[in-house]
This record gives sequence, C-alpha cells and structure tokens, in this order.
Amino acid sequence: MAPNLWTTGSAPVLRVHCRLEFRFCCCGNIPGTCCAAAAFKAGARGAQGHSRFVAVHVESRRSSAVGSHWLPLREFTTRHIIYVVYIYVTLRPPVDSSPSDRNAAAAAATEAATMLSRFGYTSSCKPASSSSYCCKPPSAGATMNTWRCRSAVSSRGGSTAMVAARREEEEEWRRYLAPERLEVLAHLEPWAEAHMLPLLKPADEVWQPSDMLPDAAALGADGFHAACLDLRARAEGVPDAQLVCLVGNMVTEEALPTYQSMSNRFEATRDTTGADGTAWARWIRGWSAEENRHGDVLSRYMSLSGRLDMRQVERTVHRLIASGMAMHAPASAYHGFVYVAFQERATSISHGNTARQMRDHGDVALARICGAIAADEKRHEAAYTSVVAKIFEVDPDAAVRAMAYMMRRRITMPAALMDDGHDADLFAHYAAAAQQAGVYTTSDYRSILEHLIGQWRVEELAEGLSGEGRRARDYVCALPEKIRRMEEKAHDRAGRARKEPTAVPFSWIFDRPVSVVMP
Repeated sequence: MAPNLWTTGSAPVLRVHCRLEFRFCCCGNIPGTCCAAAAFKAGARGAQGHSRFVAVHVESRRSSAVGSHWLPLREFTTRHIIYVVYIYVTLRPPVDSSPSDRNAAAAAATEAATMLSRFGYTSSCKPASSSSYCCKPPSAGATMNTWRCRSAVSSRGGSTAMVAARREEEEEWRRYLAPERLEVLAHLEPWAEAHMLPLLKPADEVWQPSDMLPDAAALGADGFHAACLDLRARAEGVPDAQLVCLVGNMVTEEALPTYQSMSNRFEATRDTTGADGTAWARWIRGWSAEENRHGDVLSRYMSLSGRLDMRQVERTVHRLIASGMAMHAPASAYHGFVYVAFQERATSISHGNTARQMRDHGDVALARICGAIAADEKRHEAAYTSVVAKIFEVDPDAAVRAMAYMMRRRITMPAALMDDGHDADLFAHYAAAAQQAGVYTTSDYRSILEHLIGQWRVEELAEGLSGEGRRARDYVCALPEKIRRMEEKAHDRAGRARKEPTAVPFSWIFDRPVSVVMP
C-alpha cells in the first residue's frame, strides 16, 4: 500500500530512495475484515550534510470490525535521515465476537506491540478491558518539533546504538577537518595548478551544444527543417529502454547545481567567495562550466527528437535539484575526491556504452553527442583520480581510510532521489533498465573499484599505515572479489527463480512500458 504521492498539510512533496514499510495483521479470523496496514515514505533534504525531515504520509485500510488509528510513535535515525513511524493501532472486536475471535485480536495486538518494541517503545500490550486491546501512544514529550539528525532520541532499545553508531561515524570523517589534514590540501594547491587545471579546455576550443545539433541560424529555415526531420527519423530507431537510460543520464547531468554546491562544501578546497583565485576554486568553476554543456546538449536533442515527454523530463530535473543528494562525509575533500573520481569514471562508462549502442541503432547524431560527453568525463576522471593518487602519496593512511569509509557505505548514485511525480520507485526502475540494457551494471561498479585500487596502488600500501589503515587497505582490496561472489550468487538465484520481466511504464516516454527484471 505504499502511496505514490504524499503530503502533510502544506508540507512540500518530496521523494527519497529510502523506504520502510510495516504491515500488521490486526484482525485474525474475524469475519468480513481486512488487514489494517500502514506504509510510509520519508523524504529528506540535504543541508550542510544533515538531512532534514520534510513530509510523511501514512495510509490505512479500515473495516467495520477493526478501527485503525495512526499517531506518531517514535523517531529513529539511520545515518543522515530521520524517520517518524506512524503505527499506533487500536483493536476493537465486535461485542458479539466469539472468544476465539477475541483471542486472535489480542494475539495480533501483541504482535504489533512486539514490532513496536524494536524502536525502543514499550513491549506491553495488555487488554484495557475485555473488548479493547491497544498499544498505547507515547507521551506528548516523545514527539519533536525540530527534525534534524542531531535531535536527541530515546536511550532505550536500539535507538541508543543507532545514535552512538552515527556519532562515531561523524567523528570518524570529522577528523579529516583537523588542521594537519587541511594543511595537506593547502600544500597540494601548486600541484593542482600544474596538473589539474591544464585538463580543462578554454571555451573557444571546446565543443558547444550548437556544434552537435541543427542550428537554425546557420542552416536557414529549409535546411534546419530538413536536418530536424533527418534527426527525428534516426531517433525512431532507438528502443524505449535506451531512451529511458538516456533520460536518466541527462537528468543526472542537469542536476549540476547540486554537484557544484557539493564541491564547495569541501574544507580547504572550496570556492569561498564564488570568485576565488585559488587553483581549487578555478578548477570547480571550470569543471562546472564544462559539465554544464552535457545536460544542455542532451536536453536539446530530446526536444528535437520528438520521442520524449519533455514536460515530464523537465519536472524530474526540477524535483531532483530541489531534493539534492545525500553525501557521506560532506565537508571532507579526502572523501569527496574519492567519490567524484568514482562517479566521473561511472558517467564516462555510461555515456560511452550509450554512444556505442546508439551507433548500432543508426542514430549517429546521438552517438556523437554521447561520445563527446564520455570524452569530457574521461578528462575529469583523470583529474580527480590523479589528485587522489597524490593524496595517497603524501598521506597514505588517511587516504586509504577515507576510501574504505566511502566504500563501506557504497558510492551512491547522485540521481538517487530522482522523482517524476508518478513512479515512487523511479530510480530503482531506471537502474534496472540500465542494468538490463548494459548501459551501467553492477559489473561496471566492481570494475571501477578494481581500476581505482590499481591506479592508487592500494595493494602496495605498507609503510606509514596505522593498524586502522592496514585494516582499511585489506577491506578495500578484498571488496571486488566479494562483489564478484555476490554477483554470481545473485545470478544463480535469478536463474533458479526464473523471474519474469516486469512491464514498468515510464512517464518520460509517455507511459510506454519497458520490461525490466527487478533484483
């Protein structure tokens, strides 16, 4: 019963890739009743690395025999996201129900209370009378007005452990804001001037979107019309699955404001004034200028192709930028550079695979566009890979621990919060389509990790490592094989289960369905 849309009063509508569902069978064998069920979705907006609760909606089904009342019960945290669970259930069997029916209702209420106790709430759920069984709500003081990850929560049950783990995690990456770490980055600025900035191309030398697509001013009315007809004819040969992947890539590229603001949170390398003259600041602005062309050219192509519902695509971009992205260790350049190096290689692979597939389908214009974007991403990958390699050289212990920190939490895709207003699991469906189409796969994720381990010579690290650093090195080096075994097991399970493809409609292509196999 997970809702597709949710609001609370005038709170903004927002979706997030994290979801939790609870279902309670509250009625046992009482005739004519259905299960009372609740499903909630929580949205979070990132702000200075601490996500903020935005809105929650809970649905319930009712019947004549069972009343379901949903009240805020307990808040709990997982890393940077706070949730509130609405699952207060009251059971009232009919007066004329049999003893067995009453017992069934009492058992269901006890089961509900047991589930609630996992959030540190009371596990007792005894009947207040012979015809009423309830899980009593918390006191008024149990709710909060300010929803932030730093808000205090109850010390009972698992909440304490969660809060302690989150604090330990935050303390771990905050060590990278110590003066000695920031000094390393300050000393690397001349290196960045000499080795990163030359990888950027001047505006007069680099390609622009108008170079890739028909230009009405250059071609004239008749020439432009003919060029557009040719582009549309070639676009007709692109399968819907590849179009979905193309839109996902374009939406990711268009969320550039989020990525620039992310880079400007890194201590010691950010553009403090917006026009700083440091090598780090000029890199951020130059990198953003080059990246800006990617979403622009893809958007123009899509408009000219006539294959896509551009209003839905644009709404998705709008929502993604408004939602932002969750970033582990949000102020640490050590962690951030590892993340961006991984992502740049991932986007290069994704656009490169798309270019090859478009060429096979006869769309040479789109193949050229995607190939040009992939080449840009390769240059940006080279810059971020080289700066992380330099950090490994001068501060190997901190570098390998930062890499292990990021890999333990997985490199989350930057468009994970994408939302078209229709599909509550849009990113999961898009990722499944990309996996099936061979645009970006779990094998690509593993191969990127293997590549970076080799580039940064992680396996060779020995001198200067602390005990924690050695453990981090061993974890990182063992991870590709672990992922490989997981892939093989998943493949074997899928073969035995023989999962049937699911037809998923995508609003981007006018709700035409694409067959995907969900993991």
